[in-house]
Amino acid sequence: MQLRKLIDSPSGLRFMTDNLCTHSGYSRKLLLEMTMMCDKISIEKSYSVMKEFYQVLQNEENKNVIQTLQFKLCKLKDINHTLSRLASSVVLDDIELFEVKNLAILSADVKIILEKLNLNEIITIPDLEDVVKILDPDGLRIATFYIYDSYSEKLASLRKKLKSKDFYQDAVYNEVQALEDEIRGELSDKLKPYSETLTIAMNALAQVDINLAKSLQMKELGLCFPTLSDENVARYEGMFHPEVRSVLREKNTDYQNVNISYELKPLIIMGANMGGKTIVLKTLALCQYLMQFGFGVPASKAEMMIFDEIFCLTTDEQSINKGLSSFAAEMKNIDAVIRASQHDSRILALIDEPARTTNPTEGTALVSSLIKLLQDKAMGLVVVTHYNINTYNNKCLRVRGLENGKMNYELVETYEGEVPHEALNIAENLGIAPQWIKLAKEILEEGR
Repeated sequence: MQLRKLIDSPSGLRFMTDNLCTHSGYSRKLLLEMTMMCDKISIEKSYSVMKEFYQVLQNEENKNVIQTLQFKLCKLKDINHTLSRLASSVVLDDIELFEVKNLAILSADVKIILEKLNLNEIITIPDLEDVVKILDPDGLRIATFYIYDSYSEKLASLRKKLKSKDFYQDAVYNEVQALEDEIRGELSDKLKPYSETLTIAMNALAQVDINLAKSLQMKELGLCFPTLSDENVARYEGMFHPEVRSVLREKNTDYQNVNISYELKPLIIMGANMGGKTIVLKTLALCQYLMQFGFGVPASKAEMMIFDEIFCLTTDEQSINKGLSSFAAEMKNIDAVIRASQHDSRILALIDEPARTTNPTEGTALVSSLIKLLQDKAMGLVVVTHYNINTYNNKCLRVRGLENGKMNYELVETYEGEVPHEALNIAENLGIAPQWIKLAKEILEEGR
């Protein structure tokens, strides 16, 4: 699955990609076209490169060199079309020759900067000095291009004649045009063997940009490098959702990080609404996506598993276009999880309030049966619910809840059927009409 297709998932992935400061549109294009990594070797290799960039950023002495590198990377353009034409023996025009020259000079400049930062062996930029010499015969190293006089003494002589007001002739002009076309053809022939190397250089420059941007994001947001679990367990310390934290900070409100762990068996999170359970679920999905696309993870410490498929069912899935009700759409999505669990692939399913759109009696039965059905599958399953369900002795957590009139979002272990009844307390704390709350409490007491 490409990052582009996941960016608007309910996890908040778009906030992270929008927050990423890449300096080239081509770098962002490559990032969005990246396929989710599902093997340990690829993920560890990705992080090993990023760690080198992160270490360089930590050294304040590199600040000016980093700024120069960022300025250079702004010049990176997507010239795949030009390079494709070059490889196909098409004669390039002046604009296309300029694009090739610009890429060659940029590659040489960035190569020098990477050497200063000791990153030249981390991402290898091919040597394109021969390309520079072909397109810059005067050795000026200026990012402009035209058919220089240096390419042909005859061309220089004819141009000199054309500049003379007393000599201008159409025949000479046409001869100059023909000679320039001939030189373009010769240049294209000379450059053709470098078409693949130029493509490699362009992609390497984009990788420099992407790794630099990811490392800067880690530093700015306080993200961590995760470790990959060999024990089929995921553990997070100080996990947070960057977008939610950002919104709360704008309101001068504190964000409470959480600790959570799960294995390849069901984990149930219980509690009343407004308890932060959905945010925990979204954050787990976000962390998983970020790790498998090689980003920093929003936690102080993270030990993570790798999954082939990730299901994050957190929003109302009603679709008028598909003719499905909220309940029907929700059931279809959960059915997809059940079907996926029957295959050999490792899946992570994060399900928020399943059967929430039906009556509590049937909803409780559906959630309980879902837990029972999936508990023996080798899958990551986290289910959020406020129903008083049968958990079949699987691990249960709940939000600690209201303490001295303030929500404590810490997750603590709970036991079968121990669902906190805090809806009225939360409503009361929000200043809701007291007569409504009082009447609700009286009815609740009558039912006991």
